[in-house]
Amino acid sequence: MVQIDGKEYLYFSGTSYLGIAQDMDFLDILANNLFEFGANYGQSRIGNVRLQVFEDFEESFALSAGADSSAVLSSGYIAGIAAWKSLVTEADQVWIAPNTHAAVVPDGFTASIQSNFTQWKKLCLAQSEAFSSQKILIVGNAVDPLSCQILDYEWVKEIAKKHQVSQLIDDSHAFGTLGNGIYGTYQKWANPSINLLVSGSLGKGLGIPAGIILGKDAQINKIKETPMFGGASPGSPAFLRTFLDMEDRYLEKKRWLTDACGIFAQETAKISQIKGSRHFPAFIYTEDSWVKEFEKAGIITSSFSYPTAESPSVNRIVISGFHEMEDLMYLIDIIHNLAR
Repeated sequence: MVQIDGKEYLYFSGTSYLGIAQDMDFLDILANNLFEFGANYGQSRIGNVRLQVFEDFEESFALSAGADSSAVLSSGYIAGIAAWKSLVTEADQVWIAPNTHAAVVPDGFTASIQSNFTQWKKLCLAQSEAFSSQKILIVGNAVDPLSCQILDYEWVKEIAKKHQVSQLIDDSHAFGTLGNGIYGTYQKWANPSINLLVSGSLGKGLGIPAGIILGKDAQINKIKETPMFGGASPGSPAFLRTFLDMEDRYLEKKRWLTDACGIFAQETAKISQIKGSRHFPAFIYTEDSWVKEFEKAGIITSSFSYPTAESPSVNRIVISGFHEMEDLMYLIDIIHNLAR
């Protein structure tokens, strides 16, 4: 629930996909860890005084995600910048998918102007056929947040048969929702012939104010030797410790979210105004008039111009682990009434 001008609304918006930040058990454990570690940790990771929790978190997260190593930074944006900086200087070609998040777009480059991901993919495959063997960096999101489309990178393996390929994927919207449990898509796209990095924010689905990079040992070690990693303060150790303490609770929330998305997708399958996948907890709706109708019914959805104020409005319904079955069924009933 959220309160606006004294009125309560069901909140089907935001990016707290697991709803962990509203979970009382999580908050209780976090409170204890805040007393142990403090509210902030402003020291360098490479200082002479080091907290073991950072290494414990990196090792545990990488293992569960199917990666060799990981590096935790203060935010997903910083993680994305550190990731592309470690890859771009060695690339002959840099191919960036449409709508790729700015955090993983290298300076001096822009995302493809192709109108959609499928067209961009076909262009990449055609160029890979036309070029002689080169070093190619391929950059994109795990999920297109504008269309709520889960993106497929299986075709990159075909390019890697001829070229030396590095790949950077932003998993900010995938952590907690897609892939290997709550650990994102690294394992899905990992391939011995591809130098894969996955970066992203842990502050959306996982509710942790930090960012992470997953990759092979050599690439992660290279990142940890940079001034960006050594000079920046890390994420909150109290939150990282709480994640390690609460993994079972995270997985429980993920199971409910999976069920809730399946129910919503099934119940709205015949409604043409709703578009999305049962495997991701955000669904587009195409009727602008529904924004106000939802508000009249006591429901707040996501509706704003993105990525700039001049961009078209994007209307989305976001399902979260904090929603209960009665919340979900009420929303579904309202949608059925609107679609008549």
